[in-house]
Amino acid sequence: MKSVAASPLIDHAPAPAVQARLRAGDDKAMLRAARDLTKDLGTARPAIYWADMTGSAVLGYAALAGAIVAGNPAVAVLCAVVSALALYRATLFIHELSHIHRNALPGFRFGWNALVGVPLLTPSFMYEGVHMLHHQRTRYGTVEDPEYLPLAMMKPWSLPLFVLIAMLLPVALLLRFAVLVPLGVVIPPLRRLVWQRFSALAINPDFRRRPPDDELRPRVFWQELAGSVWAIGLITASAIYGWRPLLIALAVMALAAVLNQLRTLVAHLWENDGEPMSVTAQFLDSVNVPPPGRIAEIWAPVGLRYHALHHLMPSMPYHALPEAHRRLVVELGAGSTYDGANHAGMAPLIGRIARSTMRWR
Repeated sequence: MKSVAASPLIDHAPAPAVQARLRAGDDKAMLRAARDLTKDLGTARPAIYWADMTGSAVLGYAALAGAIVAGNPAVAVLCAVVSALALYRATLFIHELSHIHRNALPGFRFGWNALVGVPLLTPSFMYEGVHMLHHQRTRYGTVEDPEYLPLAMMKPWSLPLFVLIAMLLPVALLLRFAVLVPLGVVIPPLRRLVWQRFSALAINPDFRRRPPDDELRPRVFWQELAGSVWAIGLITASAIYGWRPLLIALAVMALAAVLNQLRTLVAHLWENDGEPMSVTAQFLDSVNVPPPGRIAEIWAPVGLRYHALHHLMPSMPYHALPEAHRRLVVELGAGSTYDGANHAGMAPLIGRIARSTMRWR
């Protein structure tokens, strides 16, 4: 297995204590408890999914409209922030789409794409067939993981760059669908390049996406077609009627993208050097930010505040994760392996990763 340690961005190897934890075997008692205590929580409840997703989207679009038409700058900023938070929550249902059984929520994938994925130029194919690679036992934390970078071992300037580069995502998506996809129809090499490099919501710059399988291919066609028509329509309408609405929308989505990148920054401890890990080691390299704190539900919504627990049970519906966490805490107790993945909040986690980047050779 190729190691990420060869990257020029890597500044140091993991500390010995970290290496021991990353190479530890599985805590079978914890894995057994996670399986046995949550057997009744695995059914997705359509009413919760539909109400949460559509409510978030409607609030987000209404607030976006308010930001565009508001004459008072303070009101416009307030509406923009509300819009960014609501559309951020609505967008993160793409994560659920990558895990739920295709028959669990009839029509939800189409509804999400029509209401959120295509309008925000993040259709579900950009995550489906990609995200599950991150959960594969032998891929997690390696160079073959599209969603992993050893950020804790990288140079200090890599952290602010990692966050700030997300500001460019909305413009990049607009150009992808409005320009690169149509050009790819007539220039096959460009089409292959766009698919391999710019068709996955990934953070690993070495990741190259393979061609879609037979099940995904039709969805890719229709979602890309709809996204291209929508993106070209947005640019055309802006050229005719004015750019202000589109620029405000791009700013709102840039704010949501930065928030998501901050969430991604603290979703893991990012301490693996590229070698395969046990399930327990993967769990401990991941992060829960459970109650009593409430703010994590804003910056890590749709169950993502229980990201480590999600790595133990990837197919569990997001609305069941709080109860699963409660049961495991009661059963396993303080000081357990399970407790080792529970953290206090975003700021302490950023501080931990930042301090790690300062550990020079």
